[in-house]
Amino acid sequence: MALTSTTPLAYDAAAEQRHVALRKEFLLDPDVVFLNHGSFGACPRPVFERYQAWQRELELQPVEFIGRRLHGLLAEARGALGQFLHAHPDDLAYVNNVTTALNIVARALPLEPGDEILTTDHEYGALDRTWTFVCEHRGSQIVTQALPVPIDSPEQVVEAVWAGVTPRTRVLFMSHITSPTAVTLPVEALVARARAAGIWTVVDGAHVPGQLDLDLTGLDVDFYGGNLHKWANSPKGAGFLYARRELQHLIEPLVISWGWRPSEPGTSVFVDEIQRQATQDPSAYLSVPAAIAFQAEHDWPRVRQECHELARLARVGMTELTGIEPLLADDPRLFAQMATMPLPPCDLPALKRRLYDEYRVEIPTTHWGAVPCLRISVQGYNTRADVEKLLAAVKQLLPSVVTGQ
Repeated sequence: MALTSTTPLAYDAAAEQRHVALRKEFLLDPDVVFLNHGSFGACPRPVFERYQAWQRELELQPVEFIGRRLHGLLAEARGALGQFLHAHPDDLAYVNNVTTALNIVARALPLEPGDEILTTDHEYGALDRTWTFVCEHRGSQIVTQALPVPIDSPEQVVEAVWAGVTPRTRVLFMSHITSPTAVTLPVEALVARARAAGIWTVVDGAHVPGQLDLDLTGLDVDFYGGNLHKWANSPKGAGFLYARRELQHLIEPLVISWGWRPSEPGTSVFVDEIQRQATQDPSAYLSVPAAIAFQAEHDWPRVRQECHELARLARVGMTELTGIEPLLADDPRLFAQMATMPLPPCDLPALKRRLYDEYRVEIPTTHWGAVPCLRISVQGYNTRADVEKLLAAVKQLLPSVVTGQ
């Protein structure tokens, strides 16, 4: 699984300089090696300034802004988002985050006792709780399929997931990129199988917009929730829910407000019911077009590829330090800008604390089963120097935190 001479690192001195320059576009503390973009994201300076400008404009004349202008402004922002995600704007509604988006779906689907929700053992804890809550109230059941470790190919994942399908399977729920293990799951193949079998598909795309190209229309998924404050670099509080047109009648808002009967003229019922809620600050939603423009101006496809190469570098360096093979093959179909790297048995809280306190390295720790891990997230402001500092710090600290030897 390690890099070989036939797969060299596609990251050079010019790429390093581009990333150094990008770092100046972000508001992050320059004294911190920030390798945790995946948790909450980070907003570039020009996007954040646009966000604050919207907030000031709102406060200048709140009644005019919310009462007379907001409907049209949100339609424009959804239009930009629709182009970015290759979806019709009337099939997209802004929400605060992906957890909210998928709670709307999970609690609206007409599940009955005995129905099964098929999922994987790599899902985000908050959504595990969401489906558990729904099943306990509906008498439905979660069926969790274990994925093989190490994962060698997308095809291996497809077969492992599909082995859990039964005549009672009503929903296939999965992450597009998993949170604990940073695996890119083969959602295209699984959605196609589910569509042929008459199974609803619900996808958690928290880490996808801005990290992978996303064509929601081409994917033909039933329901898809995504965050825009992570890899799309929007302000905090920007997410979306996509619902296939034919199934929008199933969706019910979590909060009944002004968008419920009748809809705002010129807007789909789905959009109005989800978006037109009680008074809230819409500035994060309205700033999404600026975030999309920022990435276009900085050649984001190239930035993403360079970040992938730095994630590869981190995986290889950690394998050399620990002797533990990665959870995934070195295959761009399986991971993008994040990587979860296993460690030997150790005092994980102490390692995390000392990485930050002594080396100013911000990186999350987690467990995959009983295996302690570090999860690195590489964004355009990260450099090879950041990865090397992490590896040097782990090399120094690991011997003092290893346990059970």
